[in-house]
Amino acid sequence: MTIGPDGFGVDDLHRIARLRHHVRLSDDSRQGIRESRRIVDGLLRDNAIVYGITTGVGDNSKIRISPEESVELQLSLVRSHASGVGDPLSLEETRAVMTMMIRNLSLGYSGIREEVVDLLLDMVNHNVVPRVPRKGSLGYLSYQAHIALVLIGEGEASVDGSLISGAEALERRGLSPVILKAKEGLSLLNGTCDMVALGGLAVHDAIVLLKSADIASAVSFEGLRGNISAFDSRIGAVKKQRGVGTTAENLRALLQGSSLAEGSSSNRVQDALSVRSIPQVHGAAKDMIRFVSSVIEDEMNSATDNPLIFVQDEMSLSSSNCHGESVAMALDMLAIALTELSSISERRTFRLTSAHHSGLPPFLSPNPGTDSGYMIPQYSAAALVSDNKRLAQPASVDSIPSAAGQEDHVSMGTSAALKSLEVVENLSQVIAIELLCACQAMEFAPDEPRGEGVAAAYGTIRETVPKLERDRPVHRDIESIRSMVLTEAVADAVEQVIDRLHTI
Repeated sequence: MTIGPDGFGVDDLHRIARLRHHVRLSDDSRQGIRESRRIVDGLLRDNAIVYGITTGVGDNSKIRISPEESVELQLSLVRSHASGVGDPLSLEETRAVMTMMIRNLSLGYSGIREEVVDLLLDMVNHNVVPRVPRKGSLGYLSYQAHIALVLIGEGEASVDGSLISGAEALERRGLSPVILKAKEGLSLLNGTCDMVALGGLAVHDAIVLLKSADIASAVSFEGLRGNISAFDSRIGAVKKQRGVGTTAENLRALLQGSSLAEGSSSNRVQDALSVRSIPQVHGAAKDMIRFVSSVIEDEMNSATDNPLIFVQDEMSLSSSNCHGESVAMALDMLAIALTELSSISERRTFRLTSAHHSGLPPFLSPNPGTDSGYMIPQYSAAALVSDNKRLAQPASVDSIPSAAGQEDHVSMGTSAALKSLEVVENLSQVIAIELLCACQAMEFAPDEPRGEGVAAAYGTIRETVPKLERDRPVHRDIESIRSMVLTEAVADAVEQVIDRLHTI
């Protein structure tokens, strides 16, 4: 993959961070990096007053420093800012942050030397992954500092499954550490790279889960013998929210061929809200995630260093593009949208397993009384949803002054990103539990014609997870279905027999 001036998106991040696609910089990007460095060198020669170049940083910005001291400052910045705590990020998450650092620096507004960016590229391409503690970022600085430590031959990194010193990690791949020059330590640390990286992975996964959420709801709808008139195209046409119409269209496609489509008169006049309002709730989540995705991708293509170098005007401007408020707010919204998807999914699981709501055997067990069936998977879903409700509380409304008051309002965007990833993980489990129960519900009406999409999902799941005949440990079944959801195996099977499902 080539990183250039043109747009960079969440799918690109996923391919580099997780699928380990090789990455290079375009010639245009390289030219921009060289030109911005030329401006920094000129500012140093002129002894201009420039934040982080000829001054200290944070509350130390009032203190002038010499060009020689500026070089010392860069090393001190990297070492002092590497103060994260707790368990490390996953290798994929760290690769994502490294990728966003490259993307930010590639825009040509940082004044960093090409060779420093090249070493970051080599580390990504050769899978030298620094150890980055998960906690301790207000939205920037600490994650990138731990990555930058390895660039200078310090810190720790994972290579070939072993955690070794940064110097040894580089040597093992035939790479050499860099000696940072003026502004380079600051540029490596600055920007919204960490929150955008983690948030970008969360958005990618959220979009993947949207199809499976619709599929699971359709299988549940079939098992509960719902009234399909709730998904009539005329209803979506008069609700001026895009996601409502596209979700109803998905459901009609998934249920095409079902006996439920033959007429509504034999079914109840109106289903419970968790059943009849699938388009309205899933659709709202789709609309919110579409907005969040646009915010994240706009940030991915923004220069977020401080100060910024403007080559055309041959000057540097101090700014606050490194403030991640837009991203933080958007990721809080992502957590809310995904929590609502998990909440309505669990409510359908509750109805499937409640005999007086579903008309099905208690807890979907063929042997109620002696067997508990799927009583406890619903407990698990309820616990996950309860966790999501807590995680959906916004991080972006909080701020604690830092740097002796110089940074007196921060975004908490990294916290918003971390909790969004946790909500995504919980949602994938909740959807898997709904599919587990919904497929079991269909076992009690084996001769009923099923929707083509529903039948494809059911068949794919049954290839791995057999129907429940007597009680057995089901945690492996849930994990198997979750794996099929995350790898899109269920969605792919469905889309082989019906039109492509809408997401955002």
